[in-house]
Amino acid sequence: MSGALTSFTLIAVAGREASRSVSTGTLMFYRCWFALAVLLVVVVISGKGLGQFRTMQIGTHGLRSVIHFGAQYSWLYALPLIPLAELFAIEFTAPLWTALLAPLLLGERLTIWRVAAVVLGFAGTLVVVRPVSAEINVGTMSALFAAIGFSIHYVITKKLMQRDPALTVIFYMALFQAVLAAILLTANLQLPDATAAAWIFVVAACGLVAHFSIARAFALADAIIVTPMDFLRLPLIALVGVALYAEPLNPWTLAGGAMVILANFINIWSERRHPANRL
Repeated sequence: MSGALTSFTLIAVAGREASRSVSTGTLMFYRCWFALAVLLVVVVISGKGLGQFRTMQIGTHGLRSVIHFGAQYSWLYALPLIPLAELFAIEFTAPLWTALLAPLLLGERLTIWRVAAVVLGFAGTLVVVRPVSAEINVGTMSALFAAIGFSIHYVITKKLMQRDPALTVIFYMALFQAVLAAILLTANLQLPDATAAAWIFVVAACGLVAHFSIARAFALADAIIVTPMDFLRLPLIALVGVALYAEPLNPWTLAGGAMVILANFINIWSERRHPANRL
């Protein structure tokens, strides 16, 4: 989890630095194709060929990839527009939206604890974005769209993995997103300079390292230990924002973020007590 926390922090910093000279579309394009290239190398090394990725859920894989692509694009778009702590606080509402959507889309039970967690998390989000103030902007809305998109992607991932292994799910996401990036973004693609290219490489490489690190963490420890550690990203990125970008420690963002984290803890605790409801 230390590797994951470091990687997610580096993604935020590298993405913001890259956005100084290249568009969000350019950043997404190179990130998608880098991920696909790495996975193809893994396929070659494994010696199992592309036959291992046969699936009867190709349409669902495509839907998941498109939704995740939109969420990822929105997250990167919001990155240079709002403080890092605000972006991460809003992103942490994704598991709460998932808890709300899972009963609707997967037929899971909507427990009183899930409802309480979602209500508290939504209240925390309102504290962060303060819709009655003049501070809400396109960056805030993009971050919220990203969180909701990530939550839908989580639900679809759960459905896909009932029949397909994790590597197949990851492969089709990389494949579809690389093709989608080529179709949507090639016309406006920029050739980054050496500095921007280095930052883009950090974003792409750290993305893979982060998800690999989380997978290893779940393999080595219980989810009840691993998941709360992810919430350390919020205070960590707040300190990074202060140190690198002179972003103020906004008390509204910190208070709202704390409410979102508490809501996630409630959700984790309730799922731990009733494993049959777990997503």
